[in-house]
Amino acid sequence: MEKSSSKYGIKDLGKRLLLSEYFVLYLTVIYILILTPFIPRIFHPWNLKNLMSNTWPLLAVALGQTFVLIIAGIDLSQTSVMALSSVVGAMIMTSGVDAVLFEKSPMWGIMLSENGGLLAGSPLAVPVAIIAMLAVGLLIGLWNGISVAHFRMPPFIVTLVSMMLFSAVAIFLPKSENIRNLPDSYIGISKTTFGFFSVSMVISLGLAVTAHILLSRTLYGRRLYATGVNMKASRISGVPTKRVIITAYMISSVCAVVAAILYSSRLEMGRPTLGSTLLLDIVGANIIGGISLAGGKGKISWTFFGVFFFIILANTLNLLNLSFYLIDIVKGLVIMVAALLDVTRNRIQRTQL
Repeated sequence: MEKSSSKYGIKDLGKRLLLSEYFVLYLTVIYILILTPFIPRIFHPWNLKNLMSNTWPLLAVALGQTFVLIIAGIDLSQTSVMALSSVVGAMIMTSGVDAVLFEKSPMWGIMLSENGGLLAGSPLAVPVAIIAMLAVGLLIGLWNGISVAHFRMPPFIVTLVSMMLFSAVAIFLPKSENIRNLPDSYIGISKTTFGFFSVSMVISLGLAVTAHILLSRTLYGRRLYATGVNMKASRISGVPTKRVIITAYMISSVCAVVAAILYSSRLEMGRPTLGSTLLLDIVGANIIGGISLAGGKGKISWTFFGVFFFIILANTLNLLNLSFYLIDIVKGLVIMVAALLDVTRNRIQRTQL
């Protein structure tokens, strides 16, 4: 009898842990404790700094994906938004480019010249460039949202086409060249620190707090979840589902632009392939965090935990000196397990109702 009760006790504990909002956080702590004896460098100050610098841009872009996943959609175009916005911003504020490399660009003589970008040397260069980058994101998000909401096209196809289209445009405009010589004030966005805090941290956490308030404290947040749970019922109930969907995709693109700003300022260049390898990390962080692909479920804290776990995972795999294809294999398997856990969670929750 004691064995039976002990067995059920362990089973119930397992269920509680699996259904806990902090499941991924517990998993991360256990993962770190297991690997620490094998990778003592994980707590080295240099490595911790590297972890933090990689966390904030990924968190920014993953937050936008959360909004789209909640409405049972997906945004594969975020990486192309990052690339194109970084190129457009750099073309406005760069202080000088190599004529030999850029004279074949369609923007040569329009936005680029030997003297630099459109507003090279102007005090307005950085703010105008950031506004232009945000405008690029908003337009692409609007494009995606209208295609999904009004034309009822599958989100996967719409955003896949957008990814291909705008990634190609990002490469075409500078003819595959990185645009360097960005202003110090722009580069300082990712380089400036105040003790433990960095500007990148403040921007990403500020974005996370704003997203949390939007989802948990506003009418839009309630409508977003309702649309994800049952779009038809929400529409009948008076929820402007088309507007909700369009806004979600626009938020996703704006978050991608914020990530582009953080990445490009750290790299000190506008890069036409920026973010091209990040799609797996973006979607994976959300799935690992517990954001359901079926829609209607998700929290910003889950996204944060998922991003943190994914950054730790990638960092430790690199410290183990694994080859890049083995790292991608491990990441893919982890995402598959996370998706399986999501299915298991949903099944347990249904049986408890």
